[in-house]
Formats: sequence, structure tokens, C-alpha cells
Amino acid sequence: MKNSYKWLLLGMLSCAFFFHQADRALFGLLTERIQGELHLNDFDMGVIQWSLFFTLAIMNPIAGFLGDRFSRKWIITLSLIFWSLMTALTGSPLVTGMCGLVFFRSIATAGGESFYAPSAYALLATHHTKTRSVAMAVHQAALYVGLIFSGKIVKWVIDALDQIPAVVDFFTAAGTWRLVFIIFGGLGLLLGLFFIFGLRDRPAGEAVPQPAQPATVPQEKGSLVDGLKAYFCNPSALLASTGFIAIVFANNAYMSWAPKFVARKYAVKDVVAGDDTMFWHYVFAFGAIMLGGVVTDFFVKRYPRFRVGLQAVALLLGAPLLMYFSCAPTYVLMVTAIAGYGIFRGLFEVNTHASLFDVVKPRYRSTAVGLMTMLAFFIGSLAPLLIGWMSKSASEVALAAKGLDTAQIELLLKNPMAEAAAPILAQIQMTAQQVLSLGVPGFERGFWWMGVTYIIGGVAMVASFLFTFRRDHVTE
Repeated sequence: MKNSYKWLLLGMLSCAFFFHQADRALFGLLTERIQGELHLNDFDMGVIQWSLFFTLAIMNPIAGFLGDRFSRKWIITLSLIFWSLMTALTGSPLVTGMCGLVFFRSIATAGGESFYAPSAYALLATHHTKTRSVAMAVHQAALYVGLIFSGKIVKWVIDALDQIPAVVDFFTAAGTWRLVFIIFGGLGLLLGLFFIFGLRDRPAGEAVPQPAQPATVPQEKGSLVDGLKAYFCNPSALLASTGFIAIVFANNAYMSWAPKFVARKYAVKDVVAGDDTMFWHYVFAFGAIMLGGVVTDFFVKRYPRFRVGLQAVALLLGAPLLMYFSCAPTYVLMVTAIAGYGIFRGLFEVNTHASLFDVVKPRYRSTAVGLMTMLAFFIGSLAPLLIGWMSKSASEVALAAKGLDTAQIELLLKNPMAEAAAPILAQIQMTAQQVLSLGVPGFERGFWWMGVTYIIGGVAMVASFLFTFRRDHVTE
């Protein structure tokens, strides 16, 4: 069949993207268990998350540049194998504290993951021309499937492991988080081995679609300088990136802290909070992704600006729901808020790369994806660090008000369940669980500010819709 490989390619890349995002979600889902074993406070955890996103920011432009010049098959395959190995090693005995997590979970894992997206999106765009939004929607949906079921899988694995005395005795009750990383990493490695034989840069027996050009003129590869100009001298590309930065900024915070915030604010078990915050938010985003791709492809043919207009509306309507998540008085209203926030996030993200490709020529697209991702993760890396600092500061203020000194406060924040913490808890007449909940006001303030970033991104997309898109639009 003439066009069969493009759908097989989409299926394979969607599987890889599933692990790409599920592996990244593990840390937020297992935050409390990791903190319990390794004695890390919220700011320490924020630093670990910042390290991951900062590494992504540094590596993505390099990955984008290489993706326009070398085999995308091997870039994608080696990327998957490497990040899966590092995910598995995150759960190994080599990780004994913050330094191990920063290296294996943040720097090494992110370094591998960063090479996936620029080559994968560019490869999809090459094979899918008339079906581009649908292909991007299905691929983006794999992200949501990974996040939807990551919470449920983690809950199931943890509950199962907790019922096996030998496992609990070997790893300790908190240490069962290590096996989750090993399992996910191992499955990703198996998929990477399959990619060696199953993934191809070009479909067998058919030519990759290329922009029409004279037969005597070879396909040119733009220089790095040309790629930088195609992106940084393109107002519509920069405005689209501003909207994407808003999405990434809020999402980094949500993945890192939503499970713990919900567990502490509403006094539910960590695996239950992780399951609900992942499932309800991302299942509604998944629905919006699948519907949004078809709707966008239909209207963009008639009205090219429809895509950026839809993204503007999605950000501006998603902002109040994200803000309400920060202060919802009941668990049901909190779930309602994150579901609505998921719908509008999905409507934006189904068009993230397609809106960039609408204004960037094909030979610069991988570079443009790398640069856009770099900016988004440079700025977005600050979100989990900021909220971790807000939570720790709120706890410090509350404990200082009870007359504790700096050393006592630090001991409680690192491990309120330690034997040395018992006299301090007795002194201030609090339980360890009450101490752990002192950071909730900091989380609330942090997530409210995430909504503000949505408004900024929405204004940028409105500016593109009104002033720049028509001039910068390309049809290739």
C-alpha cells in the first residue's frame, strides 16, 4: 500500500512517546516516597526537577540541528535506548541521595530524551502532509496515554509490591519506588531494540514526500545561521513559542507537584492523589487532542489562521481553571478544575508543532523545534523550582512562628518521621503529617501564578492571529 508506512511510523513513534512521558511523570508520582527514603525537602526536589528541564533546554537545539543533518531513525532509536537505561539506573543502588538523582534522573535521562522530539516531529511532518494535524494529534495523544495511565500503573505496582513481604523488607516500604523506575526503563529498552530493525527514515518502496523543485536542483540543507534566522527573525514563530512556553511552564509545575499538593491538601494517600491528578487531567486532554486534530485540519484548509486562533482561546479559557485548581475547596471541584484545564490544554497542544510548521520552511523545522523547546524548557525549568521554594518557605514561616530555630526547622522538613524529630514535634504539639502539610499554602500560590502564565501566552497568540501570521505563513 502506497501510504501504509506513514501510519506504521506514527504507531511506532507513539509507543516511544508513551515511554518518553511516562518515564518523566514517575518522579512526580513517587515524590513523597523518594523524599521519605532519601530525606529531601521540597526545595531539594525542585532543584532535581529544575536540573532535568534545564538539561532539556540546553540539549534540544543541538538535537534539532543534528536532526536536520543525520539519520532521524538512529537519533530516535539511540535516544530511546539511552533514556530508558538511565531511567532504570535511577532505581538502582547507585542512587543514594540528591546527587545520584540529579545525575541519573535529571542530566542523563533528560539528555537522552532531548534528542527524541525534534527528529520525531520532523519525521512525522515529512511523511504526513495532508494528514499532518491528525498525525500530530495521535502522536500527542500518546503523551497523554502515558500520563493518564502512569498514575494507575504506579498505584497498581506499588500496591502489589507492598503486599510482598520479601520485597518490602529488601527495599524498605519507601524504597519500592526503585522497582517502578527499573520496570519502566526495562520496557523502554525492549522497544528501543525493536526500533533498530523496525524504524526507517524512508518507507520501503516509496519516496518520502518532498517539496516540489526542479529535478536538476539538489535538496539543500540550511546552515545553522540560516536556521537561526528562520526562527529568531520570524515573529509568528516567536509568538507561537511564547504560547508553548506558557504550556510548558504550567505543565512542569503540574507534573512535579500536583500529586503531592493534592495528597497534602485533601489528606489522601499519595498513590491515590497521583492516580487522580494524572488520570482526570490527561484523559480530558486526550479527548480534546483527538477531536482537536480533526476539527483543526477541517477548518485550516479554509481559514489558515484558525489554528492560532484556537490556541489563543484555549490558553485564555484554561487560565481561570488552572487558577481555581489552586484554591478549590473540595476534592470534587478540584477534579472538575483539572479536567477543564486538561480540555483547553489539549486544544492548544494538538497544534503546537503544526502552528510552528505553518510559519517555518521544511528544511528548518527540526532546528525550529529544537530552539522552541530550548526556550520553553529554559524558562519552564524554573516552575518546579519556584513552587518547591514556595512550599518550603511556607513551611519555614509556620515553624518559625512556633519558636523553632533554623536547625530544628531543617530537620523537620527533611524527615519529620525521624527519631530525632520526635522531641521537636512534641515541643510544638504537632504530628509529622501536620508538618508535611504546612507547605500547602505555598503550593496554592504557585499554581495560581501558573494561571497567569497562561494569560501571557494567550495574549501572544492573539497578537500572532491579528498581526503577523498572514505575512509569515508558508504552504509547504
